[in-house]
Amino acid sequence: MRSVRDGRRRGRPVHLGHGGHADEAHHHGASRGLAIDLGSSAARAWVPGQGLVPGSSWDDGTGRPVRRGRIVDPEACGRLLRRLADRTLGEDRHGSVIVLSHPVLAGPEHRGLARELLEALGPSGVVVLDSARAAAACTGPGAGGPLLVVDMGAELTEVTLLVDGLVADARQAETGLSDLEPAALPAELVRNVLDMIMGMWRQDKHGAVRGALRRGPVLTGGGALRPDVTHRIAGRLGVRVRLDEDPSTAVVRGAGLILASVLHHAGTPAASALPGRLR
Repeated sequence: MRSVRDGRRRGRPVHLGHGGHADEAHHHGASRGLAIDLGSSAARAWVPGQGLVPGSSWDDGTGRPVRRGRIVDPEACGRLLRRLADRTLGEDRHGSVIVLSHPVLAGPEHRGLARELLEALGPSGVVVLDSARAAAACTGPGAGGPLLVVDMGAELTEVTLLVDGLVADARQAETGLSDLEPAALPAELVRNVLDMIMGMWRQDKHGAVRGALRRGPVLTGGGALRPDVTHRIAGRLGVRVRLDEDPSTAVVRGAGLILASVLHHAGTPAASALPGRLR
């Protein structure tokens, strides 16, 4: 299990259109964009005004270029990203912004490589942010304070504590839905999640985890589609949980909302009408 905890909060607050800050610097003059969730099982994409882009799975024929949330084949990954950009933004990508989400504990090498691949596509701006803040933008309560985000994916399970939109603590288990036997999956996945939350609780000196549990943890990823998992987490913790109508796409839709905020502040107010926040 990997974790990050040194007392420093990371990143910048997610902004959704009413005061605060965008995740990165504003991109003046940008009028269109693309949001991407670079996952181990697929690269999901979202376009303002159009929604989810079909056919964005890893179908290059050379295997999956992202494993355990990290880019392992930059060339194949770059080809898929280029196909997505060509289809959604056209060959001339001037005046566009691409937002990409990554696992919270992906590490600087992965983040730097992802940014390099996106910049090679020729957009006017690139925003790289962690998946927990993207999920919070889509499914979170929409106010400051502590929030737990539990992302249960194909090859990774992450639990992140956000405080006022910043990463205060994060834990990661390099196992996911594809690693577990079907019969044992609910119990083992829930055990991993609870172990990470309890680890945060024991080291939390300021009550942020307790406060986040009172508000209800956000559950995302394919694991959040399974009632036998979500009901167990809620029952074991004794709290309500926050579920989107489609938890498997909550991260990319949250990235799309952040993209809409960036475009709005770049001078295109209509872009803020991107759908995605369902509850």
